[in-house]
Amino acid sequence: MLRRIATLSAVVLLAVLAVIFTALNQQRFGVDFAMARFEVSSGLALIIAFSAGLLGGALWRSNWIARLLSERRRLREALRIAEARRPGSADSPGTG
Repeated sequence: MLRRIATLSAVVLLAVLAVIFTALNQQRFGVDFAMARFEVSSGLALIIAFSAGLLGGALWRSNWIARLLSERRRLREALRIAEARRPGSADSPGTG
């Protein structure tokens, strides 16, 4: 519960800081993006670049976590098979 409150507070604080940063940096410049040209403030451009990097990092990290969980599942299955083959285990016939 406390962790959720802390996370929510951090997100709200970051959002407020982003709004303040964007409001204080009003210098405008043009950005060519494929077939369109946009006029944006420097603060907004930096916030967008930071958010894109954060999203890209989160996607890369989620891929790493998915591979880690897959490996963990494979190792648990291998351990279950090895324990079933072990002589004298509780699950093997002839004991008890």
